[in-house]
Amino acid sequence: MPDDLLLRLRDFHSDYFPLHQQRFQDLVAQGQHPKTLFIGCSDSRLVPYLLTGAAPGELFLVRNVGAFVPPYDQSHGLHGTMAAIEFAVLSLKVERIIVCGHSHCGAIRTAYEGAPDEAVALKAWLKLADEALLPVQPSAEALRRTEQRAVVLQLERLMDYPMVRRAAEAGQLSLHGWHYVIEEGEVHVFDAAQGAFVPASLASHSGTGPYQPYVEHDGQILSDG
Repeated sequence: MPDDLLLRLRDFHSDYFPLHQQRFQDLVAQGQHPKTLFIGCSDSRLVPYLLTGAAPGELFLVRNVGAFVPPYDQSHGLHGTMAAIEFAVLSLKVERIIVCGHSHCGAIRTAYEGAPDEAVALKAWLKLADEALLPVQPSAEALRRTEQRAVVLQLERLMDYPMVRRAAEAGQLSLHGWHYVIEEGEVHVFDAAQGAFVPASLASHSGTGPYQPYVEHDGQILSDG
């Protein structure tokens, strides 16, 4: 039976790499200087390079279940997402942070329905979505709203990171909240002034922050505090 992964590795080396060899060599010689930290869900249907049209070296990627940002509690635990945010802002000096959720998110649905008993780490991780959950049954509309609320919640948590707040308030860093609707091929960007997500095809910007606590059209305040 053919080893599909091996064939793809060989295709990359023989077909793709020769066309972009100079770019990769420059990234080695000059180092990486990405302008954007992209925090996205691990879902296989979310492909940051396709959405943004970015080339190698342009995105610093963090992927996790739900595209969640842990609270900055200074616990000094072994946490990859927190470490990546610190590295991106303090060492790489990124100019943008994108938090990208998406439609039909398994993490959000599982936050409502519960994870398997054996998934101890997953259960603890999904508590990061608690503040975004609605007191309703998880209908399609409730899930969509929760996915978007979760994105904004992570933006608010980012502002609790001292290095993020410092850079944002100095005008050196902007925050962007995105919700990718897979079946439409459309990213909806969070417009803080409107308090709503707007399709990129109709938006006047790609979403900018920092953000204050999010007030939805029904008057409900989303806050992590």
